[in-house]
Amino acid sequence: QVQLVESGGGLVQPGGSLRLSCAASVSIFSIYTMGWYRQTPGKQRELVASMSTGGTTNYSDSVKDRFTISRDNAKNMVYLQMNSLKPEDTAVYYCNADRPRWRGGRIWGQGTQVTVSS
Repeated sequence: QVQLVESGGGLVQPGGSLRLSCAASVSIFSIYTMGWYRQTPGKQRELVASMSTGGTTNYSDSVKDRFTISRDNAKNMVYLQMNSLKPEDTAVYYCNADRPRWRGGRIWGQGTQVTVSS
């Protein structure tokens, strides 16, 4: 059974930085595209950043030039470096593995809370 566990969230002041981590129970980051999503209560979960198995990255317009997704396949870890944080970045952040539906569908972590406030 594959599981994803996020960590690194917390309270930070506007303009500050946080580094989120996503640990996988087995080696999957070299197999599936990985992504970070975020969600606030009552709103649709949105894609923040993603990285393909080949290393190609994609970012939402709202976080471009501020967030960076990275991966360490040997350690089964995916990271999201968040700089110049804004109050509107406040959300629960989720790690995701884009596993094909025929293999069971996407894999989600439990989420980690990020709160940007003074």
